Amino acid sequence: MHSEYSIGATPEQAPGELHSSPMNVSAVSASCPIVFSSFQFVLIPVLFCAIFILGLVGNSVAIMVLCGHKSPRTVANVCIVNLAVADLLALATVPFWAAYYAYGYNWLFGPVICKLASSILCLSMFASIFFIMRMSVSRCQAIVHPFRAQRGTLRQALSSALLVWGLAALPSLPTFYFRDTLYIEELSVTACVMAFPLERYSSWSAGMALMKNLLGFLVPLVVITVCYGWIWVHLRRARRFQRGKRTRDRVPKLVAAVVVAFVICWLPFHILTFMDALSWVGVIRSCPVTSAIDVALPFGLSMGFVSSCINPFLYYFIGRQFRDRLQHLLKLRLYQFSSSREVFCPREELGSTPEAPVKL
Repeated sequence: MHSEYSIGATPEQAPGELHSSPMNVSAVSASCPIVFSSFQFVLIPVLFCAIFILGLVGNSVAIMVLCGHKSPRTVANVCIVNLAVADLLALATVPFWAAYYAYGYNWLFGPVICKLASSILCLSMFASIFFIMRMSVSRCQAIVHPFRAQRGTLRQALSSALLVWGLAALPSLPTFYFRDTLYIEELSVTACVMAFPLERYSSWSAGMALMKNLLGFLVPLVVITVCYGWIWVHLRRARRFQRGKRTRDRVPKLVAAVVVAFVICWLPFHILTFMDALSWVGVIRSCPVTSAIDVALPFGLSMGFVSSCINPFLYYFIGRQFRDRLQHLLKLRLYQFSSSREVFCPREELGSTPEAPVKL
């Protein structure tokens, strides 16, 4: 169900692009009832809290390991660090959306936080897929054109990272401009909504949904598929690369695993977003279908957030160098902790007893 300021959406899509709403400006019949499932107001906040804790710990550890003084400053590492930063930015907004769902789409944090949280979430989504695309292109260059790729410097990698953040910011500008809070009398809630012009609200909503589909999923997926197709063809033709392939392919395997995880986690959300766009332009007119989209979108967003959680685990289980550096970092911290105890605590306090005087 849609209205001028539809209620029931996801933060990313416009967590306040709330879908089920009392009034209708799209082609969907105005007689469609508002459907809110009470279980989602309990289950979604619980899922968001679990995702927030796991993702915060995992990505923080990943940044500590990859930014350590002994970590190699490679293009792949620069991209992975920025990907972890993008994941952390997305996760930083999760508590706000958890509270938003827990209170039945009632926004408690004011218009400024509504605008910032929505914009940061949109920025992080685009940055994540753009950095995954950048890693795929980098792997393709390193394998297909190894000598040309070796000319790349750390400064160029950092410059390309800034460019990626700039490109991710551009499709996030509409969210920053239009996002605002609005009191919905029919539901007695203050919603965080995309306040598009009312006379063209359906067109704006459909356009934003399709933009997310194209720039946030389909175009990067085509580029990534072409890169890995090119790598596969090159390795098949160059038989000499087959010897020792297992040791050289760990980074490509890690990047491929991150790509697959992103596709699996975000595909349900983008399918639902596309179906939502079809409902805005009147292609989908069935009330049961639009209601199902409204109910499913928050769970699709939850799947998207899972992508931010599992990336650090992929680094650990697939990236041997990452695993070795993490283990080294833990051993170093344990050694420093035990050394500090010996410095600041007398031997008696550590449990040792003084030697008894010797009787002659």
